[in-house]
Amino acid sequence: MVKKENSFDPARILELLWRVDAKPSRTGLSVDAIVDAAIEMADANGLESVSMRNVAEHLGVGAMSLYTHVPGRQELTDLMIDRSLADLYAHVDEPASVPGGWRSALRFVAERNWELYQRHSWLLDAVGARPVLGPHTNDKYEAELRTLVGTGLGDVEIDSVLTLVLTHVSGTARASAAVDRVKKQSGMSDAQWWAATAPVIERVMTRERFPVSSRIGTAAATSYDAASDPVHAYRFGVE
Repeated sequence: MVKKENSFDPARILELLWRVDAKPSRTGLSVDAIVDAAIEMADANGLESVSMRNVAEHLGVGAMSLYTHVPGRQELTDLMIDRSLADLYAHVDEPASVPGGWRSALRFVAERNWELYQRHSWLLDAVGARPVLGPHTNDKYEAELRTLVGTGLGDVEIDSVLTLVLTHVSGTARASAAVDRVKKQSGMSDAQWWAATAPVIERVMTRERFPVSSRIGTAAATSYDAASDPVHAYRFGVE
């Protein structure tokens, strides 16, 4: 019989994130082991593959034993998010110490976050409206804010600039993941898709009706060799 997951308890998840009163298990099972297994599964098969039952099977233990350490899937997801950020920066001053001033520092931040989403694309589906206030999440926020200290911006402006950069990165990373997913699901490359749709497009989207979008769309598609290029969009926005 599988235990029904309890309602989400924000105080409990904070204690789990910060390992408050964490006790070693006689079986060797721990919060860290459960979270690492869940991340491994999500990296391989997406966040939807992660359930308490599936993680238990992956670890070779009973599902009930997981609930001793993690109350449910929502708490597990938050733990996964925080754990995935543990190695983002070598230390809290790494981004701010990048040579070239705040612009170079922000590019460094953007690149690290872009790489993070390439390693753990499931994060794009996992991150919600409310922050996960774990130690690694807070280390990340502290490190990234420090890149803009001393620029003359106010505190709220610093937070806003950082949010703008990170939103750009996550948005283009999400678009990139969507492109890859569509190619896989459709079984068609961008070149094949264009070849199949071009005759209809030429008939219905005439240059007389759409002079600007026809010109610019054709130039962009020729440059990208695709309908869109999220990687180019990411690079363009960062620069």
